[in-house]
This record gives sequence, C-alpha cells and structure tokens, in this order.
Amino acid sequence: MRLDKYLQVSRLVKRRTLAKEMCVRGQVTVNGGVAKAARDVAVGDVIALDFGWRVLEVEVTALPAGVGTKGRELYRIVRVERKDPGL
Repeated sequence: MRLDKYLQVSRLVKRRTLAKEMCVRGQVTVNGGVAKAARDVAVGDVIALDFGWRVLEVEVTALPAGVGTKGRELYRIVRVERKDPGL
C-alpha cells in the first residue's frame, strides 16, 4: 500500500493530499529515511511524522484488510515528542 494512502486510511493524517504534501516537504520518514508518497508500506516499518509542533513516530502493525478496519488497529505509537513553538 502507498504511504500517502496508508496515512489517510490509518487516520494519522486527515487527507491523502495533505499526506502527499508532507512527503514532498520532507516531513515524513520511514525507517529513518525521507520517504516519497508512493513508497510501499509494510508491517514493521517505523514512520515518523513531523507536524511542526510535535513529532509522532509509529510502527506499522497491520495493513487495512477492508472497509471496516479501524485506523488505530493499524499502528502502534512508538514515540511522541512535543516541540517548543519558539514564540
């Protein structure tokens, strides 16, 4: 499954277009490397999302099997780091 689609289906990011934009800006890494939106996601991959005010790191535990799959069942939170907004 494509990374941008996985982020949307798992509800980590609201819209697929937003997930794609985050990938283009370098805000998404998979297993430590900057990832493109078309990259395939596999079980066991570690995805880090930089939202600007926090970094969320999750491990992929499952890929969606169908329409009824709940987003929270697809990943396990590894780390959440809050950033200082610098105001």
